[in-house]
Amino acid sequence: MREWLMAIREEKRLSQKDVSEKVGISQPSYNNIEHGIPGKGPSVSTAKKISEVLGFDWTRFYDDPSVAQAVSHKAV
Repeated sequence: MREWLMAIREEKRLSQKDVSEKVGISQPSYNNIEHGIPGKGPSVSTAKKISEVLGFDWTRFYDDPSVAQAVSHKAV
């Protein structure tokens, strides 16, 4: 679970639906990203959009080993 992501979203007083609509993805997809479902890490473009909406550096997603691993598998 990406508690840091949930904390940022809640600090901004946004629901998962709010963020997903602003980013252009479904709420279940955003939920998978926020909860760190294996293999459900965000693409770089989605990570950038989420970070823009929530106001943090998009590379923070890749500080999380579970996301970095999922992205590296997608690139293969």
